[in-house]
Amino acid sequence: MKLETLEKDCYYHIYNRGINGITIFENDANKLYFLKQLAKYTEHKISVFAYCLMNNHFHLVIRLNIEEKEVTQAFSNLFNSYAKAFNKQTNRTGSLFEKHFKRIRLKDENYLRRLILYVHLNPKHHFDLDFKDFRFSSYQAFFSNKETKIERNEVLNLFGDFENFIFCHNQKNDSLNETYTFE
Repeated sequence: MKLETLEKDCYYHIYNRGINGITIFENDANKLYFLKQLAKYTEHKISVFAYCLMNNHFHLVIRLNIEEKEVTQAFSNLFNSYAKAFNKQTNRTGSLFEKHFKRIRLKDENYLRRLILYVHLNPKHHFDLDFKDFRFSSYQAFFSNKETKIERNEVLNLFGDFENFIFCHNQKNDSLNETYTFE
């Protein structure tokens, strides 16, 4: 499979899972460390619109702020850093993630909105968890005044306003799971 070329100022769905579907986040500390490393390696290089960290995979909705080569290297550094720490913690060796992180270029704002919903609703689709209370999704960042790395205002503008953002998330979105099969 030829990988999508990343381009500056374009939006992407970035995702990957553990090799052979293995767990890549065993606990909350792993997820917090991944988010910390994400911020460290990608600061100013990408804008994050949504994320969700599940036990064996993750989703990011991003926009590139700089040229592809630097962003690809930043992601490589992030994944290598996280894998080394995880392997050391769990006393394992070898690859943690599938070979290349997947990326899909988003073609329009409608796709971007639907993808943000899909990512936020991921806990519901996989584990029938209440996505509103899921700690490792960007959804809760929209209910806080705390500083965040999420492009909160841009996302809310995509949905029109905060009320419509909530409304869209509360709709029966079973068709999202059928439309997007990213794992």
